[in-house]
Amino acid sequence: MAHEVDLKNNILRTDLAVELVKRDPTKQIDDIKITNITLTEEEAKQINKKKGNYTTIEFEDVTDSENQKKLTRIFKEELRNMLKTQNIKDDDMCLVLGLGNEKSTPDALGPLVVSETLVTNYIYLYGSLDKNYRRVCALSPGVMGETGIETSDLLKSIVNTTKPNFVITIDALAASSVERVNKTIQMTDSGINPGSGVGNKRKEISKEILGIPTIAIGVPTVVDAASIVADTINYLYEHFAYQTANINNPSSKLTANVNYLKLSKKYKIDKKEKEKILGMVGTLSEDETKKLIYEILNPIGYNLMVTPKEEDFVIAKLAEVISAGLNEALHQAK
Repeated sequence: MAHEVDLKNNILRTDLAVELVKRDPTKQIDDIKITNITLTEEEAKQINKKKGNYTTIEFEDVTDSENQKKLTRIFKEELRNMLKTQNIKDDDMCLVLGLGNEKSTPDALGPLVVSETLVTNYIYLYGSLDKNYRRVCALSPGVMGETGIETSDLLKSIVNTTKPNFVITIDALAASSVERVNKTIQMTDSGINPGSGVGNKRKEISKEILGIPTIAIGVPTVVDAASIVADTINYLYEHFAYQTANINNPSSKLTANVNYLKLSKKYKIDKKEKEKILGMVGTLSEDETKKLIYEILNPIGYNLMVTPKEEDFVIAKLAEVISAGLNEALHQAK
């Protein structure tokens, strides 16, 4: 007897447009991939996002010093490109907003970036600011659980008082794939809904709300349990495919605990083999598998949000990249 699973009402947790709109990378520099996506009104509605431009930078390792320099340079260039598309002039004033909770490591990206942002507006107001430096203000407003105030409402008051020409927000995001955690930077001119990726949606921060261009920059630092289980099933398939492809190799060529994900060739198995391994689950597509696991875990409260054990170290490196790239993109003297 066939069993039909209703999956249409299950929503995967992700803030990344590139996970919802499958596009090939626009360009690649060494092992860093850049994908530029422009969502129309219709496309945006289909994936529950806002229309606009989304730039995604994918990388492997942010802890290596050389990789860090290369990533910073690429991030700076992509941010400058987005500033140009928004017609931001070199002398326009910027407000940098570090969203998130500095007391929670995976949510501390915004406050960490703000702490390393080159703030110059006080020099402009009370001294003489070099023409190669832009007026920059920065703020970490905390989270609504601490302040009791919607960040969007607080920001509107600050914008009305300080009158910046544009806003850049920095926030930690959620991904629907393990391989993107701490390895992806997304920037968009469509703004942001703080906390939306973890089901804690707040008022949006955007050009429509603030009346000035608003660029949102973020890195996924968490992934939910349903995505981890679904990814593990896919890795299981690749493991069996690798073992099957190499089972007749001489023992001298076999390697224990090989990392098949880093091999140039991806090993695959067909639908029949998947069904042999996992039965009915093996007949589901990747998206259907994720949604089924979500359907199982969410009602019992086990769809936990997970972050890597080394997050305190990695989040500091990510903040260094984003703050350095931000400073260099905003100031001509950098």
